Amino acid sequence: MAYAVHFAVSMLACYLTAQVLARSTWTWRAPRVAIVCWQAVGLALGLSAMGLPMALGLAAYDRPTGGALLALVNDLAHGTLPAGLGAAHLAGVGVGFGIGAVLVTTTVRSIHASVRAQRRHRDLLTLVARRDPTAPGALVLDHPSAAAYCLPGVRPRVVVSAGTLSLLDPAELAAVLTHERAHAQERHDLVLLPFTALRRALPWFRWVAEAYERVALLVEMRADDKARELHAEASLAGALRRFAACGDRITPAGALGVGDRDLDVRVQRLLVADRPPRLIGAAALAVATTLVALPISLFLN
Repeated sequence: MAYAVHFAVSMLACYLTAQVLARSTWTWRAPRVAIVCWQAVGLALGLSAMGLPMALGLAAYDRPTGGALLALVNDLAHGTLPAGLGAAHLAGVGVGFGIGAVLVTTTVRSIHASVRAQRRHRDLLTLVARRDPTAPGALVLDHPSAAAYCLPGVRPRVVVSAGTLSLLDPAELAAVLTHERAHAQERHDLVLLPFTALRRALPWFRWVAEAYERVALLVEMRADDKARELHAEASLAGALRRFAACGDRITPAGALGVGDRDLDVRVQRLLVADRPPRLIGAAALAVATTLVALPISLFLN
């Protein structure tokens, strides 16, 4: 029973940590650290959700979940079970595996849907997109709406619309292109994937959906930071302002777009050159490590 309590405490810690992360503003100043913390919360939550019913079902073994599972397999192979382990306990173990199967299935479905959407759009780009010297390294769509996005994958594509070329000046366009290349280089689509799967697997938990939105915003802020390493903050902020003022913005399914989320917040952030104290980042990473370590240790022992 003690190991079930550990998993329950881990789930509660994930919830409380998610609430703190969602309400903290230091995460905007250190998006990469904050993304790692959110990833730790997601991983620990998934493992703990699996481990709790397993630990309840395996309480008769009075050992960590990983060792108890091995003991159960050995006992089933020999046709003997310890006293106090009945059908209800075995059902608890099955529920744990079922939760794991749901998480894996939703992750696979999310990957499949994303890859399929990206493949369709990539095929479309080969037919209708063109190169333009004003947007080096990018594909241009002859569309009047504002669009600037990264189509991630093994062969990522950065795409802008003709409307964007007329909307931005050269410095702003260069900053936006660097922003989109950052999405491709750091594979931000993979960063978002677990949260997409969790949102599909646990649609009734509002804070899971909020976690996805927070991580999606942090991903955009991280790409903003990569862009301002090479370009003036004013150029990227000016581009975001223009996107905000342009109501007709498009980003296809499976893509990451510069103008998708909280443009006003991102503009304000760019104009304030502020960094969080290192102590906050170190403490956040320590909490993230602890969150993940507890359920993993219970499965490995």
